[in-house]
Amino acid sequence: MNPIQKLTRQGWSLLTHTSRKTRIVGAGAAALALCAFGAVAVAPVASEPDDVEVKSVAENLALPNLADQIAALQEDEQQFIHQESVRSGDSIGSTLSRMGVDDAEAQKFIRTDKLARRVLSLKNGKRLQAETDENGQLLSLRATIPGKDSAPTILTIARKGEGFVASEAPAKLERRVEMRSREIQSSSLYSATDANVDGGSIPDSVVGEIVQMFSTNIDFRNDIKRGDRFNVVYETFWLDGEMVKTGRILAGEFINRGTSFQAVWFEDPVSKQGGYYSLDGKSLKKAFLKSPIAFSRVSSGFSNRVHPISGQWKAHKGIDYAAPTGTPIRAAGDGTVDFAGVGNGYGNMVVLKHWNNYSTAYAHMSRIGTGMRKGAKVSQGQVIGYVGSTGWSTGAHLHYEFRVANVARDPNALKGLTQAPLTAAELTRFKMAAAEMNHRFSLLTPGGNAMAAR
Repeated sequence: MNPIQKLTRQGWSLLTHTSRKTRIVGAGAAALALCAFGAVAVAPVASEPDDVEVKSVAENLALPNLADQIAALQEDEQQFIHQESVRSGDSIGSTLSRMGVDDAEAQKFIRTDKLARRVLSLKNGKRLQAETDENGQLLSLRATIPGKDSAPTILTIARKGEGFVASEAPAKLERRVEMRSREIQSSSLYSATDANVDGGSIPDSVVGEIVQMFSTNIDFRNDIKRGDRFNVVYETFWLDGEMVKTGRILAGEFINRGTSFQAVWFEDPVSKQGGYYSLDGKSLKKAFLKSPIAFSRVSSGFSNRVHPISGQWKAHKGIDYAAPTGTPIRAAGDGTVDFAGVGNGYGNMVVLKHWNNYSTAYAHMSRIGTGMRKGAKVSQGQVIGYVGSTGWSTGAHLHYEFRVANVARDPNALKGLTQAPLTAAELTRFKMAAAEMNHRFSLLTPGGNAMAAR
């Protein structure tokens, strides 16, 4: 492609929101004119001595034929860029048609190629960009699709010879930092995060992280009440002006019944170890979660009771959490799998070994989580199974036991254990990060600037 054609194409690319096939020749003509008349410039000749003979030579120079150049430019195949969003009820044919694509072979390739057909699964509102020639033949098609681990990738379908090829590459995302503040107006945490609240919605994934972040201090089923509030600073990642995923919560603050809990993410640049800490540098990761289920109801506590099946008065050596079948069950603490299988009246169950002779048991699961086999390592908060009603059970619930040296104890009587504190050098680096997040919290407090900061 010569410079004039490139200039013409670049000029056209600025008009991406029109499908009118207008030929652009003005820029090319101007460039040709500059080339032609630029050759007319005359350099000054230095004066010669009187005794030197000076001869003048006249020669006719051929100038470029501007008419021929413009005609050739007009005959060159033009390329057009169109952009559209997927609509409800769309087929690939209707979407391509709105973008000015009239190419049966392109449609056939998209429907039959394993990679290209992923365009067919795009949801409403997702955008496609097509490049066509003046006859509507597809030159390329570009769309953003979910890749491995939900990371977005760019899918490109390009004409190659008489056919097409499909390829994908990781998308280059723009990172932003969002700030949000909410007050609980009901007993539901999620109702405070809806889009109709000032400042825009908070993604469910962020709310889930808030629950996990403060679950060692707050029972989000029973403890929160009207008037509680929270502030959160978190990452989002964008592509072409559209948010494609959320990242890590960088800082969070939850005021529950007048008590404030703060958490700041800190990953030491030297040790590469990361975790959440209070503003004074104390680790927030306690030995065990307050509840192994995010949202549940305690249906039976650690006490004597009448057994629901035998009818006999008997000690209940755990806590029952009533929850719908399939509710994820999380490991209460770091450890290894000591048992995973059917445990008589316990039904499907998992037993985890922790340190200092601590162990936890999770019973009546509908199914055991993937990878739960004896000796497997688990981390706090990892899903190890799902609520069910297997074994001696009268309804869907989790039976949770906390044991010390294999003797059942009331987990509510356990005093929280935390991770090792930061070293002096780590604490110095942490305080710099915490100061910035504390400033953000001050902006999010009532009367401050609670708008999103990007």
